[in-house]
Amino acid sequence: MARKIIKKGGKAVIPPQSSQSQRAVPARYWDPGIVTYPDPAIEVIDDKFSKYRLEHAAVERLATGFRWAEGPVWFGDGGYLLFSDIPNNRMMRWFEDTGQVTVFRRPSDNSNGNTRDRQGRLITCEHDSRRVTRTEYDGNITILIDRFRGKRLNAPNDVVVKSDGSVWFTDPGYGILMNYEGHKAPFELPPQVYRLDPNTGEATVVADDLERPNGLCFSPDESRLYIVDTGVMPRVIRVYEVMDGVRLTRGRLFVDLSPGSSDGIRCDMDGNLWTAAGQVKGEGMNGVRVYDPDGRLIGRIYLPEICANLCFGGRKKNRLFMAASQSIYAVYVEAVGAQFP
Repeated sequence: MARKIIKKGGKAVIPPQSSQSQRAVPARYWDPGIVTYPDPAIEVIDDKFSKYRLEHAAVERLATGFRWAEGPVWFGDGGYLLFSDIPNNRMMRWFEDTGQVTVFRRPSDNSNGNTRDRQGRLITCEHDSRRVTRTEYDGNITILIDRFRGKRLNAPNDVVVKSDGSVWFTDPGYGILMNYEGHKAPFELPPQVYRLDPNTGEATVVADDLERPNGLCFSPDESRLYIVDTGVMPRVIRVYEVMDGVRLTRGRLFVDLSPGSSDGIRCDMDGNLWTAAGQVKGEGMNGVRVYDPDGRLIGRIYLPEICANLCFGGRKKNRLFMAASQSIYAVYVEAVGAQFP
């Protein structure tokens, strides 16, 4: 039986329950109204999560009208969230002070994942050009990598920068599977995870045991790297030990995401993993799931759309931004993001 949806405060408020099968809530149910605190859309599954949920903070929809929102990254020096709108071939900005949404770049070569390096420059995965780029301070674009051993990359997806300046990115190839998010083309390389050396620019394969490596992030101390595999059933997140800062070992299952899936992921300073979540067919769990460092599900945030990616930001890095299908959402939490920036 479908659960009753209470419409309050522009949010699809879903009474909490521990069942793993939640019916996805269409965005049209987000009608204006009054929010009751604490927001029932933020569910505490384990008491560990209680300290992260703020009693007087609710999930907010900041902007909508996109085709597939992805790659959110916070620019504190500019006071804005930058994100990709992949099928519309553009990058957008949402300004914290005004709520205004503007175009940052068009065309964007069907940009997907974004992050910043240790100098504050934008690092972007581009589907259409099949490359990873860096946007310089003057706006010029530098190609970091578009080929590996003479062959074109597939379609870089998500990217993180380690404290030593190395760039780690996934290349599952979704951008060349069809024309909607890039250009359909044959694979020249297997789906892999790469590391770009900050000094030489040389690329090495750090993981080749995933079907479709997708979102990735480091633990706070960078001793672990988490990687989502969206090419297997059930969908899983794997975790690896980072050896000498340059290679991965002891790859193993971190969590089985059944019956849903994940995409982008981020760690907080306590080592909890915040995962974008959703399920395309049937009953799903659209929103965010939070796992402790041992892989136990401790909390959930319900959204009416599939969440593709997320990041921490805001003035104190305690605001969780969520890129979910056609919209951008946010909620304040008592957690601070560990992922730089």
